[in-house]
Amino acid sequence: MDWYRHKSSRQVHENRAGGLVYLTFPILEKIDWASHLFSTRMGGASEGIYRSMNLSYTRGDRKESVDENFRRIAAALGCGVEDIVCSDQTHTTNLRIVGKADGGKGITREKDYRDVDGLLTDEPGVYLATFFADCVPLYFVDTRRKAIALAHSGWRGTVARMGQCVVEKLRESYGTDPADIVAAVGPSICQECYEVSEDVADAFAAAFTKPGQEREILLAKGGGKYQLDLWRANEIVLAEAGIPREQIQVTDLCTCHNDRYLFSHRASHGQRGNLGAFLGLPAN
Repeated sequence: MDWYRHKSSRQVHENRAGGLVYLTFPILEKIDWASHLFSTRMGGASEGIYRSMNLSYTRGDRKESVDENFRRIAAALGCGVEDIVCSDQTHTTNLRIVGKADGGKGITREKDYRDVDGLLTDEPGVYLATFFADCVPLYFVDTRRKAIALAHSGWRGTVARMGQCVVEKLRESYGTDPADIVAAVGPSICQECYEVSEDVADAFAAAFTKPGQEREILLAKGGGKYQLDLWRANEIVLAEAGIPREQIQVTDLCTCHNDRYLFSHRASHGQRGNLGAFLGLPAN
């Protein structure tokens, strides 16, 4: 991964399929009955500010280009675009259980739901999709019940403990024991790049109250500005929800630092496409 600016523990693997470049997580690669990836900007059909693997129909890109991009992602996953179910993200903690009947929603047909930032399924042949350009992707695999979940967690989702909401929904829906979950915190903006205002910092200080937590996730810069660590905040949420720490993999890849290869809203001042997180259960 010669383009990777922060060469530390490399918590993601780079993969190539023709011109397509996508990322996978070592902790999830070990689960052979689930398929996942996180897209990069490389290997798509889009042009201009969307170059080239843009996965958004709503930012002004040509529909034909986005259609082709989804086809290439589906091929890498080993499914069809009609097997993918897309979220409808509005920075909530709303979750939706989906199945084969929802296949293609957000790509080949209209979604019949709104305000959904996380998806869950236990049906083979269903692939979940959520979308990003600095916010945090959260992957969940119940290794015993063979249920999966995928969620979008920006600062609002994180302070509202999206990760805990997903764990509770998995337990309620499938009988999941958090001790059986393997989770990944995907590429997103790092603390160094993520400056927030005092009201956001105050919200996190009020939500993360155990000794030392505020210092772990917030760095005061003066003038009412703070640097916020969404990676660590989400790791805390997942661990407090009962997932063993050794079963949580946290990215070390920043979208903003690596904006030539990953879309970043902050680095591009909003002139960008969307990355995609995908997690699915191949058909038997």
